[in-house]
This record gives sequence, structure tokens and C-alpha cells, in this order.
Amino acid sequence: MPKSHVRKKKVYTPPAELQPQSTAASKRPSPVWLPATAVALLVLGIAWMVVFYLTQGFVDTPALLFLANIGYWNFAIGFGAMIGALILLSKWR
Repeated sequence: MPKSHVRKKKVYTPPAELQPQSTAASKRPSPVWLPATAVALLVLGIAWMVVFYLTQGFVDTPALLFLANIGYWNFAIGFGAMIGALILLSKWR
């Protein structure tokens, strides 16, 4: 019995008006300051909260008295810096 012929299908190409148009601006790499600033904000936020935790009971120095005066707003400052780093890192290419 003879074998049947295999029909080859054409590769589908969408019409030109349906293909996404990418701009040159969307393919540019991120500036160098963006990841550096994001890492700095992340480290600053973590360091701020660690210093607040470690000095919560010991406020002998006037520089650390500021941390005790603002109380739990230190969490907002620390987490705000880390959220800022996350927002910057979402823009990184």
C-alpha cells in the first residue's frame, strides 16, 4: 500500500497592523544611577530599622534621641525607603 503524502502547512504570520510596534526608547538600557540608587535605598532602609531596634532602649546620645522621639514612625521611614527601592528596581532593564 502506498504512503500518503504529508502536507506542509505555511507558517502563520500575523498582519502588519496587528504586530506590536516597539520603540527605541523602550529597548534602551537603564541609566547607571538607577540600580545604584535602589541598592542604596534598600541598605538605608534596613540600616535605619536595625539602628532603631538596637537603640530603642538606649538613647544616651543626642543624635539617637531623634529616633526615640519619632517612635514608630521609624518603621514608616525604613519601609518607605525599601518600597522606594522596589519601585526603582521595577523600572530597571
